[in-house]
Amino acid sequence: MADDYLGKKMEEFMNTPSHSSKHRSLSLNKLLSKNRSHRGYDSSFIVREDQLRKIISVNTIIPSARNQQVLRFRPVLSDEAYKVLPYIKLGGALPELNLPYKGTEPNAFIIICSTVAESHFVDIDLGISAQSMLLQATEIGLNGICIGAFNKLKIKEEFKLEYEPVMILAIGKGIEDIELVDIHENESHNYYRENGKHYVPKVILDELIIKR
Repeated sequence: MADDYLGKKMEEFMNTPSHSSKHRSLSLNKLLSKNRSHRGYDSSFIVREDQLRKIISVNTIIPSARNQQVLRFRPVLSDEAYKVLPYIKLGGALPELNLPYKGTEPNAFIIICSTVAESHFVDIDLGISAQSMLLQATEIGLNGICIGAFNKLKIKEEFKLEYEPVMILAIGKGIEDIELVDIHENESHNYYRENGKHYVPKVILDELIIKR
């Protein structure tokens, strides 16, 4: 009887206006805010296989263009990370820094492949998948970054992949201090670093909305 009472009270609590849609919205906003692209990682933290599987598992429930589900995923743990590192580039807007710094390289990856030729529909799936996986990584206390600048041929050869690699996610425990900065649409969108902090410009809401 006590359990039933507590259960009903919890249900009432979660269904009140201040703890239903608003509560969920704040949770999503916090998750999105924490989901930043890290280019440096704690090398002592080793990502486990079950963590990568959990991240990849979001692809069993997310939307897919025409529901074709053409993406496939190759988890890469620390014992194979050395095969990826020579063929990726991070921090394209800051080439002078040669990121990641030595000793801060990611030691886990997810290679995303497509079972069909790249197309508009594959791009749709890729965007949904990559963002969803990074949000899942953030939820379990990890960080990551989407990597589009990599040697596709070498990665395919190194891992003897049946399908074409289209993107790589680095996954780990990020060590960077990252802050969002409000900008107007006519200002530079390039991320930058000052005094050890990484700044990411974001166009303000009023300038994203097309006026009626």
